[in-house]
Amino acid sequence: MREAAVTGVGVHPWGKFADKSVTQLCREAIEAALKDAGVQWREIEAIAAASSRFSGGKGWGLNGNDVIEDMGPTGAPVYNLSAGCAAGGNAFNVGYSLVAGGLYDMVLVVGGEKMPKGFIQMSGVQEETDPEYVRQVCVGMPGPAFWGMLCMRRMADYGTTEEQLAQIAVKAHQAGQHNPNARFRQVFTVEDVLKSRIVSWPLRLYEICPVSDGAAAVVICSAQLARQRTTKPVWIGSSTVATAKFNDGIPRGLATVVPPGHTEHSEATTAVKKAFDQAGIGPRDVSLIELQDNTVYYELAFPEEWGFCEPGEAEKLVERGDTAPTGKLPINPSGGFLCFGEATTAMGVWQVCELAWQLRGEAGARQVPNAKVGLGQTLGLGSNASAVILKR
Repeated sequence: MREAAVTGVGVHPWGKFADKSVTQLCREAIEAALKDAGVQWREIEAIAAASSRFSGGKGWGLNGNDVIEDMGPTGAPVYNLSAGCAAGGNAFNVGYSLVAGGLYDMVLVVGGEKMPKGFIQMSGVQEETDPEYVRQVCVGMPGPAFWGMLCMRRMADYGTTEEQLAQIAVKAHQAGQHNPNARFRQVFTVEDVLKSRIVSWPLRLYEICPVSDGAAAVVICSAQLARQRTTKPVWIGSSTVATAKFNDGIPRGLATVVPPGHTEHSEATTAVKKAFDQAGIGPRDVSLIELQDNTVYYELAFPEEWGFCEPGEAEKLVERGDTAPTGKLPINPSGGFLCFGEATTAMGVWQVCELAWQLRGEAGARQVPNAKVGLGQTLGLGSNASAVILKR
């Protein structure tokens, strides 16, 4: 595998855009990424696209083909990737592999989504053999109920308090207020969070991410081309994908075995640890993390599962301010999913954009001091996960 770098990034701000199609969102993100990289559309040799579940794509998740038609047909191959909320990370993995493997010197990765209002919906398949249908409809456990159950388990195991959960939401919005691409930029106090309505005990409205529309794009180049075309390459240390392991203790369906003791999201842990191994680094080398915080719970569970602290210790990181942009372990200095809302297939690509801005020192008031190594992570339906490590 040869070296590869991110040479251009672009984002369409997150929000709700009734007057724009998902292809229009993607176009704006792509044009920004091309401009940032200093390249033309016709120079892109291949496209890796995170496929949509909810809009566009000719009904088949062919987002990349829609993009080609909109931007202008060039004959470039399109790779459409589907992995639920991890699709953006999977698309980046394919784009990186195409360049690092020597097939192409310049690849575009794009993810965009327009989300329907309310809970993230199922695929439309309603069969007893579909574990997602069983979990959401038969058991009555959509996302917020699932996260609430995990949170209650943590409260029982480690004594996590409602105030500690609220502190994570407060920290997220303190960072997100400085991000021009974030949808929710208001600042909250702990009291504000605790007064917001309960969605699924113990999680409140401000402690769960909503759904949004958004798009992001990234240009990946070979090392040789990157050095020729830009003075600010962000090097790709690793990019990985993984699925879950049996008996990890996460209640994924009716037949799940939930043993006593420590549980972990094995798909995310595997992806992150593989990324560490491939990049030749460990948790102590990471300057900042952009992780998937559908809920504040994940900002406690994931750092422990990945080896950044011991089980039951993550609350102390939050209380000491270690996870703030200027802390010892900045987590989601972008504001995270809590401030953006989830545009499923775009999220993994957006994380790469945020990490690139941080490593280039272009994050403005949310800048992490002396950022050198960034970790991104997504978690998707079907026990999918991805991880990426970028280096300055």
